[in-house]
Amino acid sequence: MATTWKLDPTHSEVQFKVKHLMITTVTGYFQTFDLEVVTESDDFTTASKIEFTADINSINTNNEQRDTHLKSADFFNAEEYAQLKFVGNKYEGDGEEAQLHGNLTIRGITKPVTVKVEFGGIVVDPYGQTKAGFTVDGKISRKEFGLTWSAVTEAGAVVVSDEIKLHAEIQLVKQA
Repeated sequence: MATTWKLDPTHSEVQFKVKHLMITTVTGYFQTFDLEVVTESDDFTTASKIEFTADINSINTNNEQRDTHLKSADFFNAEEYAQLKFVGNKYEGDGEEAQLHGNLTIRGITKPVTVKVEFGGIVVDPYGQTKAGFTVDGKISRKEFGLTWSAVTEAGAVVVSDEIKLHAEIQLVKQA
């Protein structure tokens, strides 16, 4: 029997990190995102559906000017591509560490991506809800997804690195 798991947004977060001037890291968050997983049991290796979306207009890097630039056609082009989407097609691993393979779509460009997943376990909360927890980490090349804006300082330093680190803390709620 299929089991549906939905995101608990108040106990989840999705962030990305990028090197700025190659000397510091800027962290950004998606404040609006969703995830639905369908499994054949409480074993997530039986997942038949894993779909994640994030609203581009919910980007927050704690700098309004930078957020506006990220939403512009130079980067995500939120006006034309309102969401990014990840569709998982294979969750493999045992115990605490696993890999999730799938396709990530940003700016209408879809590429295969593999992320590392640490399974935190399944518990029943004080309200009787069954919850599952995960920590997800990965890396992508922003240029592969059409995020090609680039600038170089007078000294020749790259302003924004190509590599983007992804990190998410995810809590799912089993649906009755």
